[in-house]
Order: sequence, then structure tokens, then C-alpha cells
Amino acid sequence: MEWGRFFSYLAVMAGVTYLVRMLPLAVLRRKIKSRFLLSFLYYAPYAVLGALTFPDILYATGTLPSALLGLAAALAAAWLGRPLLVVALAASAAAVLARLAGI
Repeated sequence: MEWGRFFSYLAVMAGVTYLVRMLPLAVLRRKIKSRFLLSFLYYAPYAVLGALTFPDILYATGTLPSALLGLAAALAAAWLGRPLLVVALAASAAAVLARLAGI
């Protein structure tokens, strides 16, 4: 890649990153009172993370049945209020056991 092109891409990326972080501070100078907007800003990161993660869950093991068993184990552990590490370990163990069983 040419250095000029690289630095132009880098400058665009830095500008976009700066704008995303600076604009809320410049535009929203007073406290947000809207319950809808506060709720949206609270739940948006979780929704984005879920949208980015969920498709990979279904394709991570190579077979859909073992992935669904891992997903079910994760949902069950999360529903029971287990910590995140326990949820991840339960999902991984269920998927590995399913693959070992030939599912």
C-alpha cells in the first residue's frame, strides 16, 4: 500500500473516531431528561453487542445442533443468574460435549 493512501485512510479514521466522541459533548451540554433517550443510550451497547455476537454463536462449532445446544446451555446458565465466566464455560462445555457425541 502506498504511504500517501495509508495516511489518508488513517486521517479519515482518526477524524471519524474523534467526531463520534466529540459530538455528544458539544451537542448535549445539559443533562438529558428524556426517559426514552436515556433508555436508548443505556440499552444500545447491549443491543449492538448482541447483534454482532449472535450470528457467530450459530456458526462457531461447525454444526448447527451443537451450536444450539451451547446456546441453550448459555441461556439456561444466564437465566439462573450465574456469572459470565460460568455462562461461557457452560456453553463451551455443552458445545464440546455435543461435538464429541457426534451431534
